[in-house]
Amino acid sequence: MMIITVQVEEEESFVDREMMVMVSRKKRALVGAGARILFYPTLLYNVFRNKIQPDFRWWDQVDQFLLLGAVPFPKDVPRLQQLGVVGVITLNEPYETLVPSSLYQEHGIDHLVIPTRDYIFAPSLVDICQALDFIHRNTTCGRTTYVHCKAGRGRSTTIVLCYLVEYKNMTPAAALEYVRSRRPRVQLAPSQWRAVQEYSRRKLEYPAIQSPPPTTSPAADAVLLTESDLEGYCCVEDTKERRGIPSRGVVRAASARLSPVSSLIGDEVLITDADLEGYCSDEEMYKDLTVSSYGISSRPVIARLSYLFTSLKLSSSCPPVAGRFAEIRAC
Repeated sequence: MMIITVQVEEEESFVDREMMVMVSRKKRALVGAGARILFYPTLLYNVFRNKIQPDFRWWDQVDQFLLLGAVPFPKDVPRLQQLGVVGVITLNEPYETLVPSSLYQEHGIDHLVIPTRDYIFAPSLVDICQALDFIHRNTTCGRTTYVHCKAGRGRSTTIVLCYLVEYKNMTPAAALEYVRSRRPRVQLAPSQWRAVQEYSRRKLEYPAIQSPPPTTSPAADAVLLTESDLEGYCCVEDTKERRGIPSRGVVRAASARLSPVSSLIGDEVLITDADLEGYCSDEEMYKDLTVSSYGISSRPVIARLSYLFTSLKLSSSCPPVAGRFAEIRAC
C-alpha cells in the first residue's frame, strides 16, 4: 500500500510539472504575440513623447561609461559613436531590432545581442553574466557601452542594476533608486526585479575569486625550451664535471622570477642571457666547437639558441642521454 501511494504521488507531481510547463509556454506565446502587436504603437508613442517632452530623453547616462536607453534608429548610430560608444547591448527580439550589427560594425561599435521577450520576462543569469563581462571589458579600457531594450525601462534596466550590484557594490534597492534618479521612467516587471535580487544573492554567496596578477615576468631576452628540445644533448653541468671544470651551477628555470608564466606546461626550461653569463669562458673546453655565424647579427634569439645548443652538444665522453634523463627535474 505504501509503494502504491508513493507511485501515485510521484505521478501527480509529474503531471503538475507538465501542466506548469504547458501553461508557461502558452503564457510566453501569448505575451510574445501581444508584444508584436504593441511594438510599433508603443514605439511611436515613445517617439512622440521624446519630441514634445524635453525630459523624456531617448537615453541617459547612468555611469561614466554606461548609457541606458531605448531602441536606437539607424540615424542614432553616428550620434552614439560621437558620444564614445564602442559597444551596444541589445535586449530586443529580432522583430524589435532596428539597427543591424553590420551598421554598428561600420562605425567601429561591437554589438552584443541578447534576445529577451518584452513585458514580463527577464534575461537569464547566463545572459546577465555575459552582458556584465561585455560592459566591464569596455569600462576598464575607458570605453562607453549603450544598453537598450525597446523603451529602456525593464529588460535593459535589469542588466544595468546587476552591473551596479556587481561592480559598484550596491544593493538592488540602492541601485534601483540611483538609476531612477538618472532615468525616472524605469519600471521593472516582477520577474526582472527577482532576477536582480537573485543575482545579488548569488554574488554574496559565491564571491568571485580572482588570482593576483604576477609580480614579475620573464625578461625580454628569455628563451623557452622544453625537454624535447634537449633530446640528444646532455647537461652542461655534467659535461663540465666530467672534464674537471668547476660547475657554476647551471639553472633549469630555478629562478622564482620566471615562475608566473601562463603558457608553461610543466617541462619547459627558460634561459636568459643572465643565466648564461660566465659559461664557456674556458676556451680550451670548447675550442673544438664552432658556431655558425650566418644570420646571428640580425636574429639575436637564434644566436642565443645556437650558442646554447652548441654548448650543450653531446660529446663522445657523455653517457647515453636516456640513462640520465630520469635524474633531470623540470621546474
